[in-house]
Parts: sequence; C-alpha cells; structure tokens
Amino acid sequence: MRLAAIGTIGAALGMALCGTANAATEIQFWHSMESALGERVNEIANQFNASQNDYKIVPIYKGNYEQGMAAGIAAFRAGNAPAILQVYEVGTATMIQAKKAIKPVWEVMKDAGEPFDEKAFVPTVASYYADSKTNHLVSMPFNSSTPVLYYNKDAYKKAGLDPNKPPRTWAEVGADAAKLKSSGLACGFTMGWQSWTQLENYSAWQALPFATKNNGFDGLDAKLAFNGPQQVKHIAFLGNMAKQGTFTYVGRKDEVTSKFYSGDCGIAMTTSGALANIAKYAKFNYGVSMMPYDADVKGAPQNAIIGGASLWVLAGKSPAEYKGVAKFLNYLASPEVAAKWHQDTGYLPVTKAAYELTQKQGFYEKHPGADTAIKQMLNKPPLPYTRGLRLGNMPQIRTVVDEELEGVWSGKLPAKEALDKAVARGNDLLQRFEKSGS
Repeated sequence: MRLAAIGTIGAALGMALCGTANAATEIQFWHSMESALGERVNEIANQFNASQNDYKIVPIYKGNYEQGMAAGIAAFRAGNAPAILQVYEVGTATMIQAKKAIKPVWEVMKDAGEPFDEKAFVPTVASYYADSKTNHLVSMPFNSSTPVLYYNKDAYKKAGLDPNKPPRTWAEVGADAAKLKSSGLACGFTMGWQSWTQLENYSAWQALPFATKNNGFDGLDAKLAFNGPQQVKHIAFLGNMAKQGTFTYVGRKDEVTSKFYSGDCGIAMTTSGALANIAKYAKFNYGVSMMPYDADVKGAPQNAIIGGASLWVLAGKSPAEYKGVAKFLNYLASPEVAAKWHQDTGYLPVTKAAYELTQKQGFYEKHPGADTAIKQMLNKPPLPYTRGLRLGNMPQIRTVVDEELEGVWSGKLPAKEALDKAVARGNDLLQRFEKSGS
C-alpha cells in the first residue's frame, strides 16, 4: 500500500514537473484599445495562443494612449514592464530617445531568428516608425489611421442635402453644417483630436510644413511652423463656425465618436479607427469621406499623415519572451490577420499584402468608404515634410495646442494670437527635449 502510494505520488509529481517545464511563456501586451477595438485585440491574442503551445499573449487594457504610455514608462522604471507596449504615434520620438528602455523590433526579429521583411509594410506607414539613419523599424506598425470625415446620410436627406455628396472642401463643410443645423440637428459639425486633425494633418493635406527640419525628421533642433497664414486662416474659419453655432466643440480626444453615432452631430472629423464603434452603434445610414481641403491652396490635397499607434518591445526580457514576441509580431503582420484587423476596425492595412488581399476579397466594393484612409495616404507621394512628425514632447505640445485652440472656440482669442502662443510654448518644449537628448 505504502509503495503504491509513493509510486502514485511520484508519478503525480513527475507529471506536475513536466507540466511546469512545458508551460507556455507568458507575454504581457499592454494596449489602449477599448470597446469593440479591445474585443478584437483579445480575439487576435486568443487566436494566436490557440495556434501554438509555447507562448501565451496576455492583452491588458491600460487606459487611453496617454495613460497607457505613462503606465508603461512607470512599470519599466519599477522593473515590471510588459514585453509589448502600445504607444501612440506622437510618442515615437520620446520612445526612440529612451534607448535603454526599448529593444528595436528589427533587432528582436534578428536575435530570435524570425524572418522579417521590412519592405512588406506600406512605405508611408513604415517610415514613421523607422530609424531615420538606418531605416530599420524600431517599433511595429499596428493600428495606423488617418482622419476622415463621417457624415449622417439620413440627416443630410432631411436637410435637403444630397446624401451621396459629402463635402469636399472646408467651404462646403461650413455650408452643409449650416443646413444641418437649420434642419433641427443640435450639432452641424464637430471634430476630435484637434491638433492632429486641424493642424498636423491639415498642414500635410495642404502641402504645408508643421515644423522645420522636415517636421523633425532631420534633427532635434526643429521649430514649430504651424502658425503660417494658411493655418491661421483655417482656424479663424472654424472659430467663425463656432461663433455661428455650426461647429460644436465636444472635447480634446475621441468624444466626437459617440456624438456622431448617437445622431447628435451630422458631420464629424476623427480617426478612421472610429469606424468599428460607429458601425456597431450607429442606427442610421452614414458615409465616410476624405478630409476636406481648401480649394484655393496650390498642391492641395497632398497626402495624409498617420495617427494611431505602434507596438514597442521593452528591454530586460528573457530570450524566450523575445522569441514569443517575434512570433506574435510576425503573426500580426501576416496578410490574413492584418487584412481582417483593417476590415474590422477601419485602421489602415499596414502591409501591402493586407491591402491587396482586402481588394481581392472585394471588401471595398461591399463597404464603400472603407478604403478612404489608405487612399489619403497614397493620394500623392509624400513631400519631405509630409511624411509625419518626429518631434519630442509632442504629447505635451498637443496639450498646449488644445489649450490655445479652446480660447478660439470660446471667442476669447483670435486665431493668430492663439497659434502664435501655441508655437512659442511648443518651441520651449522642443528645446527642453533637445537638451535632454544632447
């Protein structure tokens, strides 16, 4: 009896040890995708986990982009950082500068022995996250977006507007918003992420620089330049719409999405990545259109610059974790996974193969407007200063822009004074970043 019992215990212990030895390596993935987007991230992680037994991706929502980046930095300093951290695009310069905290994606792939074709990515997306000296990817493109215009087709019809004719120019946005308001809609036009949509992308779309040094790509000593005559004219135009009541300001971030899908606002300019939530919650017919441009600007429209976020691999992890990270990132970049992510969310297809597969599947024919974001990126070859932004302290600069623009919307500041102040305050932040990196 005792021998049998000892044998049973030994066998059980052996099985337990074997199970421990073969346990999947856990890899924490901190992200900022909520609601329908968060559900999709969980689904991707579960599918990857089910596809093999060696690694387990554990996705954890850490709040909005600012909160997620702050949580990741704090965790790294405390020695308990995740292996993968999603960081919004304006955090790119800050992350690149934090050399001890990150392990470049190209290096992760190389060390893990995983095949990785950096040329497979859409060039205008990859260039945003590539080292300006080596052109190697330092982070992994994931949820890339551009601002697009959403409009309520049912509200357009009620206002006597053509539901199949979205506004192409800013003058048309103003006219349509006035008619929507007159028809009884509480809010004619609104927008979110105002620095990104109304200055960063507005400038690129009009073929104008946002900052010197090719928007910071050519050096840390860049200066802001978004207070030029055309940008001032545009902000003054929106300020006048706010005074007339045809533009309603609803917040600094993505508050605009719920204001649109609830039916409160007839026209909304925000990220193409809002499409998943709009498709889920809107109870009316809607359309997706390109960003408006000013018809009197030579060269407009030019090309959009991306928003969204990329995936950063943090330092201090084991070879086994990095091997799993490499396999997961390759999984994300596979045509089928990248195409489905694009189709389900409204974010850009980050690889050429994902775009081609989506075309082949007839997705754009069945879902008009779903290719708006990629069309904007490919509208014209980017100019040296319309590739994107590589500016330090950019999250803080956006806060400065928010504060000054809110003065325009409330009628307290003229557009030129607001932008001049934003540029001066922003340049102070750039100088601080330059000094910290020298």
